[in-house]
Amino acid sequence: MDTRIATDLLEAQSLLKSGKLVAIPTETVYGLAANALNADAVIHIFETKNRPHFDPLIVHVSGLDQVDTVASHIPESAYKLMEELWPGPLTIVLQKHERIPHIVTSGLDTVGVRMPNHALTLELLRSLNFPLAAPSANPFGYISPTSAQHVAEQLGDRIPLILDGGECTIGVESTIIDCSGDTPTILRLGGTAVETIEEIIGPVQVNAISTSSPQAPGMLHSHYAPRKPMLVGNIHELLHEHGSDVSILSFKDSFHNFRNIRLSETGDLHEAARKLFAAMRKLDADQHSIIIAEFVPDYGLGRAINDRLKRAAAK
Repeated sequence: MDTRIATDLLEAQSLLKSGKLVAIPTETVYGLAANALNADAVIHIFETKNRPHFDPLIVHVSGLDQVDTVASHIPESAYKLMEELWPGPLTIVLQKHERIPHIVTSGLDTVGVRMPNHALTLELLRSLNFPLAAPSANPFGYISPTSAQHVAEQLGDRIPLILDGGECTIGVESTIIDCSGDTPTILRLGGTAVETIEEIIGPVQVNAISTSSPQAPGMLHSHYAPRKPMLVGNIHELLHEHGSDVSILSFKDSFHNFRNIRLSETGDLHEAARKLFAAMRKLDADQHSIIIAEFVPDYGLGRAINDRLKRAAAK
């Protein structure tokens, strides 16, 4: 299949309406989108990504007014978060509307809903009369794409169109919060800091535990992983143990005698998150056998970065 990289919204609309897949940009990572109300189209997402059917998808909406068509009940806590933090890198899990096919939610009676903060994709969503189901546009388990070129390198022969919206500004997936029960619970750390959420709705439970039966995307033990082994810890100790056949992903320090990518020379967690997946891709493609990395400060976006590093290094 010949894949086009373009900004043609009319072509994207036509493909999505006919049950085809389109890669779309968001502020977090690029997504692989299909009509969320068309079960046959959604099945193509799982087939294209080689994604297990027990891993649910996020439904992307054009605004608060579309949430009622996706969810059957919206509690006050969810409304507050939508009003304050949408569009943005926050997915809210709600009781699903019966019109959402079970393939989207992997049989769960809840659905993750998000309004992405990207002008091109919001324009596309507003031009359609259906929401879009869209996980990250990469083979299942591999590093998420943060540019149109990343998508083309991985899925370019399997999808007809990649909407080019430039490089993602956040660079890690959305935070997922479950508001379907009595206590709002963080299921996945991501682009919205827990502290930001708690300023709006008060204390939340953080339950970012790996599982083989996930309630939300990105909860599997091993995920976001390069193809070569990746180790995370104290870089100096790892170098002593593994020698010179390594490439290094550091937070802000330089390692001049090694292939080294720094996530942020100034220690900026937002810059580090934005660069994380692209840096992992570059190191995965070089000649060294192992990637070694270190954790970043564990607050704000740093918690999401550390979560991705742990999962990338998981056996």
